[in-house]
Amino acid sequence: MRRRGQRPHPLPEMTARPLKRSLTLQGHRTSVSLEDAFWQAFREIARAEGRALNALAAEIDAARDPETGLASAIRLYVLAHYRARAGETRPN
Repeated sequence: MRRRGQRPHPLPEMTARPLKRSLTLQGHRTSVSLEDAFWQAFREIARAEGRALNALAAEIDAARDPETGLASAIRLYVLAHYRARAGETRPN
């Protein structure tokens, strides 16, 4: 039984500093800065879908709103993926 205010899962080690990585989108190199946990999750998603990381990033890039940065779009994609896996729905 969980005590009041106690977290259901221990928090992972969190590194606040984003890590910059290069991606190739539509033949053009670009740099994206994400926290290590997001890089790991992004790679896991691509691997699970049998896709190259650059191909998945290019798809996200093409679908994102021009006002949204690529790093933010990738974070939102990762979040949506894991929410869907957990059976959560997006609040209105």
